Amino acid sequence: MIESDTLIIDTTTRIFRELADPQAVLAANDDSWKAALWKALEEAGLTLAWIHEDYGGAGVAISDGFDILNVAGRHAVSVPLAETLLAGWLLEQARLHVPQGPMTVAMGSRAKPLRIKEGNLHGIARGVPFPAFADHVACVAVSESGPQVVLVKTESVDIEASLGMVGDELGQMVFNCAPAVAAAPLANTSGPEDIMLMGAAMRAQQIAGALQAVLDLSVSYAHERHAFGRPIAKFQAVQQNLARLAGETAAATAVAASAGDTINHAETFDAAVFLEVAAAKIRCGEAATEGAAIAHQAHGAMGFTDEYVLHRFTLRMFQWRDDF
Repeated sequence: MIESDTLIIDTTTRIFRELADPQAVLAANDDSWKAALWKALEEAGLTLAWIHEDYGGAGVAISDGFDILNVAGRHAVSVPLAETLLAGWLLEQARLHVPQGPMTVAMGSRAKPLRIKEGNLHGIARGVPFPAFADHVACVAVSESGPQVVLVKTESVDIEASLGMVGDELGQMVFNCAPAVAAAPLANTSGPEDIMLMGAAMRAQQIAGALQAVLDLSVSYAHERHAFGRPIAKFQAVQQNLARLAGETAAATAVAASAGDTINHAETFDAAVFLEVAAAKIRCGEAATEGAAIAHQAHGAMGFTDEYVLHRFTLRMFQWRDDF
């Protein structure tokens, strides 16, 4: 690992540890901690890490952005960092300047895609993460001249926000003649398929990071919890389960890293990228399912309580497993 990679990982870890520790977040009375966290992420250049300096970003490699997301997964982060990175990446593909502030990404369905006409966006996007927290939403829309990337302020969108399984916002955006801040044809992507692949690779990284945190929690708990006069980590059945969890974590980490490396070195999203990302998303999804079951079994009733952090990771893994 080169020095710049280490610096990015260390910086990201420090910010999350100081401002978004999962146990401290659980104990917080409100969401005011999110503003301080987002400000620190922006000041460190992490929210626009993938964006070239010419478009308002930090200009780091794709692999560095995936490292940031892995660390975010280890802290079960509940701000739209991944979504902002994806939105920024999408805007840069269309050679559009990337604004400051939190962003999210929205697309219509295959049957009813978003449409832009005369500079205004029309349509409905469902399952949009953090719709109310974001200042802007980057969209893929169809037009008479082909697919376009469209940037819209969320204040001009009708938002029907609800809470997903983890308690984070997951809502519907209705674009009723919403004025575009900027719009341009897609340049280096084939359309929504490439954005789905990029999103899937990002979620795989977050799952891999969360699994590492889940493994660390489970091992620590097994050494602290005593039964019949000794730590439960001494029992062979528990050791076997923790070994299985370590294997699932290692597998997810490996395939997520392989997908990220393939994207990092690819000039286009070709069949090789599709294979790597699809394999990573499938395997990380399997690891999330199996890993969560093992971790909750190791923790017993403790793992299901609101006061303990395990559910912040396992529920997010389930959400990320379903995304993209």
